[in-house]
Amino acid sequence: MITLPQSLLPAGLFVDDVTVDDDRVTLVARAAEPSTTCPSCGFPSAGVHSSYQRRIVDLAWQGRTVELRVRVRRLRCRNGACTRRVFAEQLPQIAAARARCTGRLQEIRYQIALALGGRPGARLARQLGLPVSANTLLRLLRSIAVPAYQPPRVVGIDDWAWRRGTRYGTIVCDLERNRVIDLLPDRKADTVADWLRRTPGIEMVARDRAGAFADGIRRGAPEAIQVADRWHLLRNLGDALQTVAERHRKAVREAALQVAESAHADTVAETDPPAGVEECRRADRRERRQEMYDELVRLRGLGLTADQIAPIIGLSRPAIFRWLKTGGPPQHRKPRPGLSKPCLAVLEERWAEGCRNAGRLRRDLRERGFKASERTVRRWAQAQRRGGPAEPVAKVAAAWPAPSKRQCARLLTARDEDLDPKERAFVAHVAVAAPGLAEAAELAKRLDTMLKDGVPEELDVWLTTARDTELASFAQGLERDYAAVRAALVEPWSTSPVEGQINKLKVLKRQMYGRAKHDLLRNRLLAA
Repeated sequence: MITLPQSLLPAGLFVDDVTVDDDRVTLVARAAEPSTTCPSCGFPSAGVHSSYQRRIVDLAWQGRTVELRVRVRRLRCRNGACTRRVFAEQLPQIAAARARCTGRLQEIRYQIALALGGRPGARLARQLGLPVSANTLLRLLRSIAVPAYQPPRVVGIDDWAWRRGTRYGTIVCDLERNRVIDLLPDRKADTVADWLRRTPGIEMVARDRAGAFADGIRRGAPEAIQVADRWHLLRNLGDALQTVAERHRKAVREAALQVAESAHADTVAETDPPAGVEECRRADRRERRQEMYDELVRLRGLGLTADQIAPIIGLSRPAIFRWLKTGGPPQHRKPRPGLSKPCLAVLEERWAEGCRNAGRLRRDLRERGFKASERTVRRWAQAQRRGGPAEPVAKVAAAWPAPSKRQCARLLTARDEDLDPKERAFVAHVAVAAPGLAEAAELAKRLDTMLKDGVPEELDVWLTTARDTELASFAQGLERDYAAVRAALVEPWSTSPVEGQINKLKVLKRQMYGRAKHDLLRNRLLAA
């Protein structure tokens, strides 16, 4: 028998025996107090009726599981007026009624489940010598009462995805205290309205532009002030401007092509003639291939195999054998020449006669015995129509590609000092080619300034101006949500803290895999 100091023993117990095995420590104990009180009437009693053994798991010791085998007494109640005749003594300082582990072990399991969830928590608990199943940890999370919160005055509401594009829920945050106060299973207006009716005292609600939230707040808390989120307003404004830019896609391409032609002309003027440039490039490529061949011969002389040489010089095994067999790098043929002088003479003659059709010009060449591809003749005809060198349109456009609708919206709403010369030239060309798009961009910049500076007095003027522009549909949406939009220009609240809580919620949901049902996810998020 091992004797333990009383300071190491569980409070309220007297240990009779301690057994230490390879993986387990067993403590045989009994209650230290000779008498206890009846749980029904509170009358003290020491009359033993019978006893039974209760097994309780405690914290691990030296990597061994600790089990308490407590001899629990059944006692007779001496109070004649009490309805209970026999009762079992309770051990509240050790474990709760019917619990199979001590209170301190239960608290550690709860903290593990709260931090990691089911399976990860079970793996960690096993390493700590506190084996428990994943289902037990999840049941523990479900059984914990959600902590109460102070009645909120300003809340933020936003949706979050159970599964993107399929199913969504709603998260509610106290913006003044920056904490989650509830998690709703869907994002329907009825659900939001019911929750607001159960939570009186809310004075202000920040939300996005969703109509379901607006309707739910209007029905559940009609006296509360709705505040539209400024970021969502700017996002909707950007989407509307991108739609306008897509509507003027042809003008955008023309403006980009004008910038590209200017850039291409500058590039050609600053460089050598095209033939000299291309010849230099071919010479550089020949020199690089010769250097690769010299390195190949050197590595081969050192005894390296083709598999070892291939990643060093960047050639495939067949190419290595082919280069070694031919005794040098491949000598590529010169590019096929364009139109010959006799062909050009015929084309210029027919062009002077008024023939402008590339297909007809090619047939004339073939009738006279000349060979020329239709693509070459067509490129020559396009160059003649432009009155410039025979440069393909695609090659010219590559000098400054047309921006996407998102890039176009960004360029049109950026400050002049944030744009380079080509981008400023593009904006100027768009103003000429698509004045409606330029007007919409100016209105977008004005609204952006209003939202950032908080100037509600200009909102009515802006809406009146936008009704007759290509942002009319967006302006109608703002008019339908006028009170919330105006509040966004006055109040400091937004749904940004709610977005941060949604990121935390996503982490918890993904940790719990397929077990993240609403009640379990809600308990874990609110308790955390």
